Amino acid sequence: MDDDRISERERLQIEQIMELDLEELLVEEVDDLQDSDSDDLHANGHGYDGGGTSSRFTFNTCLASMHTYLGDVEDTHHRVAFLEGGAILNLPIFYLQGVVLFPEATLPLRVLETNFIAAVERALNQVDAPYTVGVVRAHMNPDNGRIKFATVGTTAEIRQYRRLEDGSLNVVTRGQQRFRLRRRWIDAEGVPCGEIQIIQEDLPLRTPRDACGNLAPYGGLHDRSLPYMPPSNDCSAKSGGSRDVDNDSEANSDESFEGSLSLTERRVHQFAISSTPGYNAIDESTSSDDEKSEVQFKRSHQDTDSVGSLHSEPENEDVRLENSPKSRMQSCKGKQPINYWGNNNINHLRKVPKAFWPSWVYRMYDSYCLAQRAADLWKQIVGAPSMEGLVKKPDLLSFYIASKIPVSESTRQELLEIDGISYRLRREIELLESVDRIRCRNCQTVIARRSDMLVMSSDGPLGAYVNPHGFVHEVMTLYRATGLVYRGPAVKEYSWFPGYAWTTINCATCETQMGWLFTATNKNLKPRLFWGIRSSQVSDNTH
Repeated sequence: MDDDRISERERLQIEQIMELDLEELLVEEVDDLQDSDSDDLHANGHGYDGGGTSSRFTFNTCLASMHTYLGDVEDTHHRVAFLEGGAILNLPIFYLQGVVLFPEATLPLRVLETNFIAAVERALNQVDAPYTVGVVRAHMNPDNGRIKFATVGTTAEIRQYRRLEDGSLNVVTRGQQRFRLRRRWIDAEGVPCGEIQIIQEDLPLRTPRDACGNLAPYGGLHDRSLPYMPPSNDCSAKSGGSRDVDNDSEANSDESFEGSLSLTERRVHQFAISSTPGYNAIDESTSSDDEKSEVQFKRSHQDTDSVGSLHSEPENEDVRLENSPKSRMQSCKGKQPINYWGNNNINHLRKVPKAFWPSWVYRMYDSYCLAQRAADLWKQIVGAPSMEGLVKKPDLLSFYIASKIPVSESTRQELLEIDGISYRLRREIELLESVDRIRCRNCQTVIARRSDMLVMSSDGPLGAYVNPHGFVHEVMTLYRATGLVYRGPAVKEYSWFPGYAWTTINCATCETQMGWLFTATNKNLKPRLFWGIRSSQVSDNTH
């Protein structure tokens, strides 16, 4: 009997040793696959080349964006018209943890609870906004441990749905418009509802053509490199001569420019003129503000006339003779100063294009300039194909980058709440320039760098996916990650990426569930493996 017990104990020990050896072999195999595959992807621009895909990248990224794991879903063949900004209406509301939905982004849903099934049914049949639900981010308040709801969300149009035998629903939605949540309640059927107000989106800002003009702004009058002509009878003041400036645009006249300014801006504008070199105090006996402005204009625009003389030629011989050295000498001898500021010259100078601020100030808020800069930064990080189409639509580009940028969900909620395209783009540019490391939210362990991002879906490197239990996860895909350990066997069923098996991964330091490791089930599929990290587990600390 004892011998049987000993042999049984030995047999168990041998099996455990064999399991450990097998586990070590599996770890080594995964590491080898990761190293070789990372080199391939790194050498080929994260799975993309100039044509859009690498020769070593064989996965069809369109499959992930189709959410094939949901099975056959029927198209509703209904497209929601955009609601007018400021419109107020009631909608069924989905409160989702770990999700921030942006306009034009795809959101899959696995609806299991009775009240949410009723919410979808109501959305399909409502009159005001058919096929539309509201999506609001919900998160845990660390101070009191209670659920907190965001006040800004996005309407979602139901594009596809399928009713299963157990009564549950598979739904694919698409973000439409931002809204503010005015109030919320649960009706008699248990359906979460909310009164929302559609946010009026601004139009993309472009620097007006007549804002900067063709010449330097008023700030250029302070340039010491330009010739200076003090308004006096001294002979040195007459060396510049009078020149005509050709500009037929009345929109750039001095009256229209100053007339478009507020009282405060006009004062700053006039102060900028009066502070130019050579300015003399205005005679207090001047009868009106208009006359004072004209005197300021005459005295301060002598430098502008000098600028014009660098780009134009005298129109006739009389002007040439008038500006000749001999003519200037005769004028000095006769003590008769030449009148350089006749009425005609003043009228011409009033038409000179002027800018209140330097051109770089306008570019700071030019939506199209900001869109081009953001697109260039995004392409450097992701290596995605050309985004010229989105650059021409700065509003859509700002939402696209905000929905894909590798930052925490709280930062992405911040981007959703920013009103103004130029302000949102400026914040995204700041993030794209500063975001470098992807860290665990709990222990701040560095998981990856932004250069490790991998595009495994035609929707981009970050997308929303839903599991069989109805939990939606926003996942960023990486071709390289560190500080992670995987738990459990690889599972092929219900994979978000067809042809890949998934394994749960945890942070090696704090054991937080960070996402999944995806490994190819077909040896011809590239990449052989990649990582999916939940954005809800990513830290705000990006340095």
